[in-house]
Amino acid sequence: MDDFIAARSQMALSLGFHIIFSCIGMVMPFFMAVSHYLFLKTNEVMYRNITKAWSKGVAIFFATGAVSGTVLSFELGLLWPKFMEHAGPIFGMPFSLEGTAFFIEAIALGFYLYGWDRFNKWFHWFTGVIVGISGLASGILVVAANAWMNNPAGFDFIDGKYLNIDPIKAMFNDAWFSQALHMSIAAFAATGFAVAGVHAFMILKKQNVAFHTKSFRIAAIFGAVAAVLQPLSGDISAKFIAKSQPAKLAAMEAHFHTQKAAPLIIGGIPDIKNEKVDGALRIPGMLSFMVNGDFDSEVKGLDQIPKEDQPPVAVTHYAFQLMVGLGMLMMGIALAFFIALWRKKSWLSQKWLLWLFTLATPLGFIAVEAGWIVTEVGRQPWIIQGIMRTKDAVTPMPGIQYSFYLFSAVYVSLSLIVIFMLYRQIKMVPKIYDIPNNPKM
Repeated sequence: MDDFIAARSQMALSLGFHIIFSCIGMVMPFFMAVSHYLFLKTNEVMYRNITKAWSKGVAIFFATGAVSGTVLSFELGLLWPKFMEHAGPIFGMPFSLEGTAFFIEAIALGFYLYGWDRFNKWFHWFTGVIVGISGLASGILVVAANAWMNNPAGFDFIDGKYLNIDPIKAMFNDAWFSQALHMSIAAFAATGFAVAGVHAFMILKKQNVAFHTKSFRIAAIFGAVAAVLQPLSGDISAKFIAKSQPAKLAAMEAHFHTQKAAPLIIGGIPDIKNEKVDGALRIPGMLSFMVNGDFDSEVKGLDQIPKEDQPPVAVTHYAFQLMVGLGMLMMGIALAFFIALWRKKSWLSQKWLLWLFTLATPLGFIAVEAGWIVTEVGRQPWIIQGIMRTKDAVTPMPGIQYSFYLFSAVYVSLSLIVIFMLYRQIKMVPKIYDIPNNPKM
């Protein structure tokens, strides 16, 4: 493994783990706040128990997210110094604001965890809401920095120098809204389905059914709403990518040849050598319509992109297809859940629906990982789109491959610890949380 591949692999590994921790950290506080609100309004102690159980999970993922995020910040400086040398002054503002949001989140979480029966009940609930808002703001700010890499703005690049820097314009670049929207909804969908799936499985095992049923409903509603909205945000993102990063769109769709009435390709195996896709389902004119709103419009293909500027087509295409396929599957489950809520309430207790959510537990996070592969691999060979190539930003540091192996072991260990702690929390439910309702408590 050479230094360049090792550096990219280490960054990919770190991001791959951190994105899961951060998504859960962004979303779980909102689940916690909703269950807490229901307790305050209904005085049902079961909601208090759910809130306390979920708050322990929030604390676990806050700690692990802080650790993995700190590692990433060091890696940016150590592995990509040339990138940070030029990019740091331009897009440093969202990272600085993210640090502020992180500290607000930490303070609010401390108040929340130790505020039971100590603060005014609504102030205590409000601190939980602040945990969610600040966590979501942290995620959006980090995505804004990534959006700048895809759509650099806020400076003039003249003779290899970065001049007339405007950090505000850099942070609110043209790509930040579509990326932040898509990522935020994805976080809610992935976390909602994951949490609902765990509780659905416990209902199927007939363990602490009352506790897990109420928990399942809250998480499933969040996940289902997000899953239905996600294709809309995906359409916004795809339309923007078509205009700002046509090479990425062409790789996503394995669209080799510029043409009018371009078909939408579903599935298939890209044949890079012969510039075609084998075994794909094609919907005539649909790609043109989705990109330009006109079935007969022209869509730019890879044949208009210089070979040295083309992203890896196969990886980008497969990741995109996986993301879209899982997203559509989750939307189908979400629609079934809404039908159950509004028309077929008997479905809510049916095993088939609970099994659907159980089997869908990891799907959202697989889709999130696939989406980030599309975002990052689809931008290659650029680390800053059209400005700096990835190979020019890496540190020529000998022995970096050993660092990759070390960090791999660290992240795997961290994940195993998180799984163990969450498993212990679930096993503790019958001893601590699943007690009869007592409005006086």
